[in-house]
Amino acid sequence: MITNIEDYFTKGCDRCVKFNTPECATQIWAKGLAGLRTICLDAGLDETVKWGHPCYMHVGRNIAVFGAFRENFRLSFMNGSLLKDTQKVLEKNGPNTENATIMRFTDNDEVAQKALIIRAYLYELMGYASAGIKPTPKHQTELDLVVELEIALEDDIMLAAAFDALTPGRKRGWNLHFSSAKQSVTRERRIAAARRQIIAGKGWNER
Repeated sequence: MITNIEDYFTKGCDRCVKFNTPECATQIWAKGLAGLRTICLDAGLDETVKWGHPCYMHVGRNIAVFGAFRENFRLSFMNGSLLKDTQKVLEKNGPNTENATIMRFTDNDEVAQKALIIRAYLYELMGYASAGIKPTPKHQTELDLVVELEIALEDDIMLAAAFDALTPGRKRGWNLHFSSAKQSVTRERRIAAARRQIIAGKGWNER
């Protein structure tokens, strides 16, 4: 995955074979992604790269990350469960996600049309970060999936269906197994290696 922020906007995230080609999703949605970047920077957020995607931070806390797919591009609000979502524009990232924390775009011009809403939501989260406010811990049966797993479930319908059908204990076991890896690339490798086992309906310690 890329580590230089400029590479994302000019080449892509380096997560697939379309990296640095005109077919890369970052090139298809270049105008919209550039618009999101401008809004985040104008809000005073610190720009970095995490998970191969642009990530924007405030007082050391992740505020937003965005990425591109073939069908759409998305802005994910970190700790987005804190948002009041007065404009009702947020969606859930996938079938195993508890809270609606993303904005999904299917047209490059949508970013400009929703710029005021995006800025308001960013400022709201920045305010929470400055005040040290965090989401209330979820009930133990509700999973806060690692980002790499959320992305994998969103991209792989078969994997998502199989994971959703697992017992709560097996879901927790897999999520813990993935999250225990310190590096994102290791978490991704573990998820890829676990695909066959998850589709078979097994837990991480079952053979």
